[in-house]
Amino acid sequence: MTPLTPTSSDRAGPAATVDLAPLRRAARPRALEFAFWLLPVAAWFLFPENLALLTQIAITAIFALSLDLVLGYAGIVTLGHAAFFGVGAYAAGMLSAKLGIGDPLLGLVFAAAVSALAGAITSPFVLRGTGLTRLMVTIGIGMMLFEAANKANDFTGGVDGLQGIEMTPLLGLWSFDLWGKTAYVYAVAVLFVVFLVARHVVGSPFGLSLRAIHMNAARMPALGVSVDARLTAAWIAAAAIAGIAGALLTQTTQFVSIDVLGFGRSAEILLILILGGAGRLYGALVGAIVFVTLHHLLADVDPEYWQLWIGLVLIGIVLFARNGLMGVVDPFERLLARKETKR
Repeated sequence: MTPLTPTSSDRAGPAATVDLAPLRRAARPRALEFAFWLLPVAAWFLFPENLALLTQIAITAIFALSLDLVLGYAGIVTLGHAAFFGVGAYAAGMLSAKLGIGDPLLGLVFAAAVSALAGAITSPFVLRGTGLTRLMVTIGIGMMLFEAANKANDFTGGVDGLQGIEMTPLLGLWSFDLWGKTAYVYAVAVLFVVFLVARHVVGSPFGLSLRAIHMNAARMPALGVSVDARLTAAWIAAAAIAGIAGALLTQTTQFVSIDVLGFGRSAEILLILILGGAGRLYGALVGAIVFVTLHHLLADVDPEYWQLWIGLVLIGIVLFARNGLMGVVDPFERLLARKETKR
C-alpha cells in the first residue's frame, strides 16, 4: 500500500490556491484616477479667483475620507465625527495662539496626535454598543465636547472663536498669502497624501477585514479576527485624519470658531459621504466637490432659500443615483477593467 504522505501541494494548504491577481488589479491605478487628479491642477488655472473655495473643498474631502473609513468600510454609523475635526482645529490653533508655534507641518502632526488620542479615549464607549446605541454615544460625545469648548472660553475663545493664530511660512519658503495660493497647494498636497495612505489601508488585509466585519461581524471571531481591535484601530485612524482636516481649516483661515464641533457639521459630512458614495474613497472626494460647489452657487443665487434648493438636488441625486454619485461611473469602471484584463 502506498503511504499517505503529504505532497508539496498538500503542505502548502489552501493559501497555495489563492489567486491574488484580482486584488492586484483592484489596487492598480485606473485611467479615470489619473484624469481625476489632474482636476486640481486645471482648477488652479481655470478658477484663480476662487482658490479659497477650492481649498475648502480639499479640506472637506479629507474630512469625508476620515468618515468613510469608519462608516463606509468599518460600518460604524456616527453623528459626532465633527468632535475629532474640532479637536484637531483647536489643537493646531492653540499650538500657535497659546504656545507661539506656527509651523504648519508641526501643527498637522500635533493635531493628528491629539485627535488620535481623543479617538482612543472615546473608542471603548463607542464600540461597546451596536447600531443606534453607537449612534447615540457619538452624538453625546460631540455635544459634550461642544459644551466643553464653550465653557472653556479662556482657552478656546468660546462663541467669539480662537484668535491670534499666525502661521509661519510653509517649509520656511512659502507664506500664506491673501489670494490663497499657498493654502490651496498645501491643502491639495495633504489631501493627496492622505488619500494614498487611506487607499493603502483599505486595500491591505486590515482593510479587507474591515469590509468583512461590516458585512458579518458575528462570523469574524470564528476566523481568528479580533473585531474590537480592528474597529478600534479604524476609529483612531479616522479620528487622526479628521483632526488633520480640522488643523488645515485653522491654518488656512487662521481662525477657529466653535461651530467646528457642532452637530450640523457632523450631519453635513455624513450627507456628503452618502451623496458621493460610502465605501469607495473617491465617493468622499466627489461628494465634497459637488456639495461645496452647490452650496456656493445656490447661496449666491438665492441667499435666503438656498437650503431648499440644495435639499431638492440632493434628494434627486440620492434617489436616482444608486450608491451615490460614484454609482454613475460604475459601468465605465467595469468597462475599463475588462479592457485591462484582456491586455
